[in-house]
Amino acid sequence: MKKKCYFVNMSWNNDIKKFQSFLRIERGLSTNTVENYSYDIERLCLFLKENKIDVSPVNITEETCQEFIYHVSKEVNPRSQSRIISGLKSFFNYLIFEDLRVDNPLELIDSPKTGRKLPDTLSVEEIDKLIEAIDLTSNEGERNRAMIETLYGCGLRVSELITLKISDLFFEEGFIKITGKGNKQRFVPISDITQKYIHRYKESMRKDLNIQKGHEDTLFLNRRGRQLTRAMIFTIIKNLAMKLSFFKTISPHTLRHSFATHLLENGADLRSIQLMLGHESIITTEIYVHLDRKFLTEVLNNYHPRR
Repeated sequence: MKKKCYFVNMSWNNDIKKFQSFLRIERGLSTNTVENYSYDIERLCLFLKENKIDVSPVNITEETCQEFIYHVSKEVNPRSQSRIISGLKSFFNYLIFEDLRVDNPLELIDSPKTGRKLPDTLSVEEIDKLIEAIDLTSNEGERNRAMIETLYGCGLRVSELITLKISDLFFEEGFIKITGKGNKQRFVPISDITQKYIHRYKESMRKDLNIQKGHEDTLFLNRRGRQLTRAMIFTIIKNLAMKLSFFKTISPHTLRHSFATHLLENGADLRSIQLMLGHESIITTEIYVHLDRKFLTEVLNNYHPRR
């Protein structure tokens, strides 16, 4: 649950609200991302209140920000600390943009080195086992199989899966329309086998649901006829992984990582993978190059003129 912030003065409240509007309207960020940015600023507000430091966003100093970062470093891991610093830098850069400040008090504060965490992936055999472990005799069996096939077959984020609409399915053309981060839309190819399992789900569980008003076009629904939550998708996949005794950290994102990794291993180029994943920068996609050193050796041996 998101913590409530007790602002030290109204100027923080006003500037944070304006910053939230800027992130939503001008940068097109999702509600979840805007809340994360806001929470980082609210932690700073709480620190100021607890230490009886009465300053506004306009006159807070570099020294005070350094004290806050030092305080935070004792409570969170380096990755979270890095995110907080990044969020606060964005906030103060916004104030500079609005001519409310002339400098960024976190300009000289470096983020801690976190290293590059390579994502967990599943092999093709493990993906098959995960899907085979689904109990198809249960009411939700066909739905769960269709969801996992869609996550893996299309490389979706969990938020993209739960908001997928029936009107976004263009099966005759072999594509689905995805609304990703910042409400950016992209078309992703969908295989015949994934289409088949979605059809089965629609003709079985979904057809018999009492679908609630406002959810008629939502593809994947819970037993009450409403959109599924992110937490529910995590729980479904976690339970399947426990059933199989997988000794890996498995989440919906693992299927997305596996999608990209398997495409790369089978010869797909990074630019195509970037478009399908909806990555704004190819730098984000390049993390998959680091997953399989053996694959890179094979590429060198097959394509370099000095092989």
